[in-house]
Amino acid sequence: MSDSPVSSASPYTVLARKYRPSHFGELIGQAPMVRTLKNAFAHDRIPQAWMLTGVRGVGKTTTARILARALNYEKDGVRKPTVDFTERGDHCQAIMEGRHVDVIEMDAASHTSINDIREITDAARYKPVSALYKVYIIDEVHMLSTAAFNGLLKTLEEPPEHVKFIFATTEIRKVPVTVLSRCQRFDLRRIDAAELTEHLTKVAASEGITAEDEALRLISRAAEGSVRDSLSLMDQAISHGGGVISAESLRDMLGLADRARTVDLFELIMRGDPAGALAELAAQYEVGADPAVVLSDLAAFTHQVTRLKVTNGPPDAGEPQDVRERAAGFAETLGMAALSRMWQALLTGIQEVQSAPKPMMAAEMVLIRLCYMASLPDPDRLPLSDAPQAPGGGAARTPGSAARGPARGPAATQRARPAVSERPAPKSFADVAELMGSHSLILKKAVEQDMRLKSFAQGRIEVSLTDSANAAAAGQLGAKLTEVTGERWIVSVSDGATGPTLYEVRAAEQLRLKAEAETDPLVKAILERFSDAEIKEVRKHDGPDDAAEGDTTPGEQHGRTHRKD
Repeated sequence: MSDSPVSSASPYTVLARKYRPSHFGELIGQAPMVRTLKNAFAHDRIPQAWMLTGVRGVGKTTTARILARALNYEKDGVRKPTVDFTERGDHCQAIMEGRHVDVIEMDAASHTSINDIREITDAARYKPVSALYKVYIIDEVHMLSTAAFNGLLKTLEEPPEHVKFIFATTEIRKVPVTVLSRCQRFDLRRIDAAELTEHLTKVAASEGITAEDEALRLISRAAEGSVRDSLSLMDQAISHGGGVISAESLRDMLGLADRARTVDLFELIMRGDPAGALAELAAQYEVGADPAVVLSDLAAFTHQVTRLKVTNGPPDAGEPQDVRERAAGFAETLGMAALSRMWQALLTGIQEVQSAPKPMMAAEMVLIRLCYMASLPDPDRLPLSDAPQAPGGGAARTPGSAARGPARGPAATQRARPAVSERPAPKSFADVAELMGSHSLILKKAVEQDMRLKSFAQGRIEVSLTDSANAAAAGQLGAKLTEVTGERWIVSVSDGATGPTLYEVRAAEQLRLKAEAETDPLVKAILERFSDAEIKEVRKHDGPDDAAEGDTTPGEQHGRTHRKD
């Protein structure tokens, strides 16, 4: 008997490779692309090149191989491109394994030079050895050098009739437009969480693995739409749970908190209970939850509640029933201002925790800050009177008020207020700038200096941006207007506006007023008397109060001179 017996079992294949689709019928989540390809093949309108783009793990390389198989499908002596196949043809096995002589795969990340492309263009002149088409699959094509892209253009535009190109990339914006314009582009979508969970359920059944539905939903959520990531996590979960995938073991593996406990923590924060929030964080930390992940889960739930409030749509079907009901309740009762503050503070807090030497301490400080922020009033509930305020933010207690006992946390700062201020309603773009001056100086500057107005209507503004503008300013302005006014505002950006900005209008007006002021006899005398004097600004008196400050009468213009010394 041998001292080292050799197992006859075949080597283990990871799930991501074992369950890689081999035909379009097995490709999940990409129905629009499959429908387009079917129509193109059916009507013999097959392009010379395709560009497949999308995030990692959505099936770009797999789709490229299936497409190469469709182009070179041959069975029982019949050679014809088709996407309607399930049985393996003569070339299918070799193509799917990446070893077919006429289907050449190249990783552009390690073959970036013009010499690598020259080899392709030189070889493209020769007909395929055994298949119908010679297919070049170039992965991560955005990594090619500028010279390599330029060397590919001519062959790409007018390739031999027996050559097809399939490109794949995760960075579509790095691909030159000259290349994109010569390709038929497909944007592969992230896989929906519910569809991904259904796929994992089928895989678990095929593998004979016991898996809880909640555990598979957690894997789908963690994979963020990537099939490959979900199967890799499933592989890891099977090993971690000893062949059984439970929600509890998966949370332990990923450092996740129970979804229901995330909602509990959210509720404690919105109630303004810092002691309760810290206790809940500590309890989650003790069972293995990572502080940064806890805050990320809070941010995800905040987004879910905010989205429900804005869209009035149904909650996420992938969530447990209890979580869905509570999310809908929060969306109905919480104000947009509180949710927006929560979101912004969490984004900052997550970065603080990730960079802090002691993440748990940083997370506790973030929660305390969130609890006290939750008690702040919405802008439309600010008091009109100048009544004295208590240090915590609530109204100060007067001698005649009823005794309420000691305040306990920021929730105690919520007080009934005698009046509610009226929501602002801007009627012009200038009104918008003035309104932003009370809420965001950054957005006020953007409105005045970076935006050229094309059209203005209630709830909708269309602008074009200057070259120095922040591209995100329009979206931020729309969100801030919606928050401040209580009405939905959409600020869209388009090209073509040639009108001046508000700042340019004011600057032009100042130049005109200065020119007029320089003709005034008194101003001329001052300028002549003081050689270093200059007109800095011209103001208009609009009423008696302004006139009282100087010697001029209401409505009269005056200039302000300034000596350089």
